[in-house]
Parts: sequence; C-alpha cells; structure tokens
Amino acid sequence: MRIILQNSKIIDKSSPFDGQTKDILIENGVIIAIENGIKTTPEDTIIHLDNLHISQGWFDSSVCFGEPGLEDRETIENGLKTASKSGFTHIAVNPNSAPVIDNKSAVEFLISKAQKTATNLYPIGAFTKQSASKDMAEMYDMQNSGAVAFGDYKKPIHNANLLKVGLLYTQNFDGLLLSYPQDDSIAQNGLVHEGINSTKYGLKGIPAMAEELQIARDLFLLEYTQGKLHIPTISTKKSVELIKDAKRRGLNVTCSVSAHHLCITDDELQYFDSRNKVRPPLRTQTDIVALLEGLKEGTIDMITSDHQPITIEDKKVEFQNAKYGTIGLESIFGALNTVLDIELIIEKLTAKDRFSIPENSIKIGNKADLTFFNPTPTSTFTKTAIISTSKNSIFLNKEIKGLVYGVFANGILVQN
Repeated sequence: MRIILQNSKIIDKSSPFDGQTKDILIENGVIIAIENGIKTTPEDTIIHLDNLHISQGWFDSSVCFGEPGLEDRETIENGLKTASKSGFTHIAVNPNSAPVIDNKSAVEFLISKAQKTATNLYPIGAFTKQSASKDMAEMYDMQNSGAVAFGDYKKPIHNANLLKVGLLYTQNFDGLLLSYPQDDSIAQNGLVHEGINSTKYGLKGIPAMAEELQIARDLFLLEYTQGKLHIPTISTKKSVELIKDAKRRGLNVTCSVSAHHLCITDDELQYFDSRNKVRPPLRTQTDIVALLEGLKEGTIDMITSDHQPITIEDKKVEFQNAKYGTIGLESIFGALNTVLDIELIIEKLTAKDRFSIPENSIKIGNKADLTFFNPTPTSTFTKTAIISTSKNSIFLNKEIKGLVYGVFANGILVQN
C-alpha cells in the first residue's frame, strides 16, 4: 500500500526536513520519499488536509485504562482507539488495574491485548507487590516480558529504605523507577491545594510541601545510590527548582508534568466540580509559570495527559467523596497549544528515550511513525470529542486550539 501525505509541514528537530513543507511517500510502512510534488497513481491513498503538520508519533508516559478488572472505566481496545485518534502512537500504561500489574504474566497479558494496533502499548509494572508499598515486585522478570518502568501509580513510597534498595537493585538491569511525589504524612486527608482558595471554600488543603519534601527525600536517596529515577507529574515551583538543582549536580533524574497543571489553576475550586479533583491537586498561577519555564529550559522532560478514566458513579458525587483523576488523551494537544509554542509541544510529546522506546525520525528509509495535526483552529472541548468510555474530563467546555487528524504507525492509518 502506498500513502502520500501532500503539503505536509514537518515538525521534527531530528529530521533534515524539519520546518519544511513536503510531500511524503510511504510504502509498506516505510518512508520512501520526501520531496516536492510526488507523482500519484489511482491506487495511492492520498492524504490532503488543511494546514497539515506532521511529527514523529507522540508518546504519553502516564495512561490508565481499567482492564483487567475495571473494564467499566475503560477497556484496552477502546483505550488504544482513543490514544490513536488523539495522536499517540506510543503509550505507557500504569499498573493500577484489578489485579495490579505486578508480575510477568500480567505484563504479558497487557501486551497480548495490544497487537495489530497503530498505538504501541508499553506496560509500567508495579514497584511493589499489589502496589501495597511493602515488598518489591519481580521487576527483572517484568522487564524481560516487556515492562518499560516500575512504579505504584499515585501511591508514594513511604519506606525510604525500600526506595533505596529498589534504586540499587534496578541498576542490575538498567530499570527505571517511578516515585510519586507526595508525603502522605503531610498531605493526610487533604483534598485540594492548600492556599487562599482552600480556605475560602472550606476544603481541606494539601500543602505544596507534601510534594516537595518527598522529592527532596527521593533525590537524596538517588544521590546515595546513583540509580535511575523518574518523578511523574510534578506541580509546584519548588519542585522544579529541586529537580533543576539535581540535574545540575549530575543525578540521573527526569520528570513529567500533566497538561492540566499547565493550564488550570485552583481558582476552578469555586465551582465545587469534582472533575477538578486531581492528584497532585491543581495549584496556583505562580506554579504554572514556573512549570512552563521548567519545560522551556529543559528541567521538565515530558508532558503527559495523566489519563485516568473514572466512572460517573465515582466522579459525579459530592466533591469530598469523588475519586481523583481526569481523562486527558483527547484534549492534551488542544490544551497545550493554548499555552506553549508548537515546536516545544512536539518536543515534549515525542520524548521517549527515557522509557527505552526507539525514535523514528522523519527520514527516508525509516519506519513511518507519524502524527498528523493542524495547530490553527480553535474550538470548545465538548463531550462529542470524547472517545473514552469514561467522560471525566477536566477540560470539558474549555477553549482549546488545534486539531488532531490521526496517525500512521505499524502500517496502520487512523484518521478522525
């Protein structure tokens, strides 16, 4: 099968064609030609779209489904469909299913359910058995079966010695540990960011210090062990400063930020809408400014949707009783495009080396692994744009900018 992408503006710093508008010929899943005015035949599949931009296929380092066990939240099949239609050809899936993905068989189950799809699924195995923060899971076996990292989703590692041992142990097979940044002894039963708004609306707060103390502790342990650590979804100004200093000192640490923490502040609490109940909690405009600067200067390595489907029974209830989390795959590009330049967005959405996922630069002879999009149109994000089984989007009814056309990966074309 031959596919020709016509008048495509290429956004890929690693490509010799970066910033150029070209026709691209794909044959049998491989980029055969990149040039002006490629001649077509009646048998060709022609893609000619308004203001077509292309980049390497996007990667999301923190995605939750439900299967196995929580299929009412999301199945793997529909989750992968959502990811591909949202522009993602690579996703790392968190272990918070039922049962938890904490062994070799569970990792192999996830991989087996994601065959012959445009989007590649990479399991994140649990760091501890049943994500109970007591005993380390069999990480070496899970990595041999396809796990790309290890962490207990949204559950901090309370025992400092357990993290220390984990950082030492994973060096034997170059494993990547994830440590969720929250000290529960400080956060306790807080619901939202501790500040003016939590006081104003009578909601128990979680101090920014809860995140920052945990990060400081983890970085001390990382320096001691000389291990390899990724800190997911940081959210405060001080967190950026701590990680920036750690990188300056040569520690092997990376971090991510979620799209909603770059776009939405805790001013949204005035509506008492449980869609705004997320972990980490929404912070202040001061934190957003620091996070955006951290992205621009390279302190923050990647952006995630932190996609977490929650059923209506668990979300559309009183604020204090609602579960934490928001879906984000469908809205991430449009939301980011309101606060960041397109080149930086693409850089952060295609950063996948940390998870040992190979890069497929837009070059002749390379495997075609592409996302198609238009950065220009503006719209309001509504339920009609949600493909996920669960509809708990924090961006519902908010203005977004940009449109995802689809992807081509693994020889499969997906278009919206």
